[in-house]
Amino acid sequence: MDVTEDTYNRANEINVAEAERWLSVIGGSALAAYGLKRRDIPGLVLAGVGGTLVWRGSTGHCPLYEVLGVTTAAEHQGRQVSVPYGRGTRVEHAVTINATPEQLYAFWRNFENLPRFMSHLEAVHVYDARRSHWIAKGPAGTKVEWEAEIINEVPNELIGWRSVEGSTVDNAGSVHFTPSRGGRGTDVEVVLRYDPPAGVVGAAVAKILGEDPQHQVVADLEQLKRLVDSGEIASRL
Repeated sequence: MDVTEDTYNRANEINVAEAERWLSVIGGSALAAYGLKRRDIPGLVLAGVGGTLVWRGSTGHCPLYEVLGVTTAAEHQGRQVSVPYGRGTRVEHAVTINATPEQLYAFWRNFENLPRFMSHLEAVHVYDARRSHWIAKGPAGTKVEWEAEIINEVPNELIGWRSVEGSTVDNAGSVHFTPSRGGRGTDVEVVLRYDPPAGVVGAAVAKILGEDPQHQVVADLEQLKRLVDSGEIASRL
């Protein structure tokens, strides 16, 4: 995950509790009205503070809390980010593949290609340009399913996605395609953050991801590299 995307996630995280948000809106509105009524410089300052409180309450995000690493929000914070900043497990890995960014982007952008090198995926069904349905292999023939949506995309450079509200597995990820130095191909970097639920489903997810999720991501990217190098997916690139 690059700095821009990481900043975006933190700026959209709900870190203010519901009751506190209401107080911010009510108190901020009153303070802004009082400040504007004064019609002087101190009043404008008060109005500005009131406006900030209203924004804080309406968005549920407090920049000061972000800096301090504090949150008063409930555990389930809605759809703004599928895995709130600081929650879950983060894994990342990069590999250099002998293909152009355009070729690799086009192959990855069709999510239905992903089970060809991601061993834990059984299938991905694409609904439209943004939404897709993912099916992962579970233990003893079980399956874990969720829906995902694309939240950030730069053609031939970046694809970012997250699970939608109500998914069994909260997860978010991005893949970056960067030309390698010296024209040696493309550096493909994957950043994944997931937060499996507790209980039986959580145990199944942990089984899918393995004891070392980092190893899973490494193995998947190495498999993609082997497929490209062997020419097995050349017709799709």
